[in-house]
Amino acid sequence: MPKDAVSLTSALIKCASVTPEEGGAIQLLQAELEAAGFACWRADRGGIANLYARWGDKGHAKTFGFNGHTDVVPVGDLDAWTADPFGAEIRDGWMYGRGATDMKSGVAAFVAAAIEFVSTTPPDGAVVIAITGDEEGESVDGTAALLDWMAEQGEAMSVCVVGEPTCPEVMGDMMKIGRRGSMTAFITATGVQGHSAYPHRAKNPVPAMAELVHAISSHKLDQGTEHFDASTLAVTGFDTGNAANNVIPASCRAMANIRFNDAHSSADLTKWLQAEIDKVAAKTGVSFDMRLKVSGESFITPPGALSDLIGASVLAETGVTPVLSTTGGTSDARFVKHHCPVVEFGLVGKTMHQVDERVEVTQIEALTRIYGRILKDYFT
Repeated sequence: MPKDAVSLTSALIKCASVTPEEGGAIQLLQAELEAAGFACWRADRGGIANLYARWGDKGHAKTFGFNGHTDVVPVGDLDAWTADPFGAEIRDGWMYGRGATDMKSGVAAFVAAAIEFVSTTPPDGAVVIAITGDEEGESVDGTAALLDWMAEQGEAMSVCVVGEPTCPEVMGDMMKIGRRGSMTAFITATGVQGHSAYPHRAKNPVPAMAELVHAISSHKLDQGTEHFDASTLAVTGFDTGNAANNVIPASCRAMANIRFNDAHSSADLTKWLQAEIDKVAAKTGVSFDMRLKVSGESFITPPGALSDLIGASVLAETGVTPVLSTTGGTSDARFVKHHCPVVEFGLVGKTMHQVDERVEVTQIEALTRIYGRILKDYFT
């Protein structure tokens, strides 16, 4: 069995755990943690493998948690890779493989750090490791399932670090203390189909949808808040499915994705979108239907004890003071934030999801030291 973070990263990469396949990664971690004295439980749901591990007593007032995922995105064009995506080849100081950056190296680092810490300096408290196999997918039966299981079993974390890659350029330059919310609107406009030579006999949904799209995309949602940049709306689709140049289509579809800060909620934005739709519908006589998918609400863990702890540990190990950020997409921190204070910190994420995804071996080692120092300073 692997005994350090680099070899553990290698072993995890060799597990072909493309969502929703477990690929052996969860089993590998369970065996490693149980051998180190962690009590382990599986919290599988909906065909997704989830692992909960705890060292120390249940319900301790000081329980430090780590959260991460072992599932990875598909390889993509295999012929474009210069290394086996599940081979964990080390070349010129870099380890190649799908999940090397996002986020098997992060999982390996905090598992190795936790094992080393409880083995050498057993704390007065508890350490929790919560691993899911459903972060890159729908995220319905992953960390959300783990938290549901924890609530049922009376398990809890006092604070949590999510080990996602957070640094944009160099190791230690950023941590995430919150994330923007994300929602997508799928809008359909329905009119009356007709011949383009007789437009008065039809009701064209295309100009109506164009008017709506212009209205919502040109609207400034806000100017940003204390910890967040301005919210954004991007129109990501506009389609009629019409290949005939002499036919006015009966319907038109559009998609818009909104990344929003803590000045908004998905409910407020839904009301605004519906109001804009109603205006165009009343003006044009075209009917509209809207379906929404909310991936997560915005959240913030205010700067304080947890971010100070992480920042001091990063500075001590790297000489870099991390910027407190809320940029980027969604992560499983959006679920954890309902349970306890949560901050994300991990390595440089430049190659995540790319062909030839890779991680610098020295970064795995540095991240392990940072996580170890965080644990030591939290309990002492």
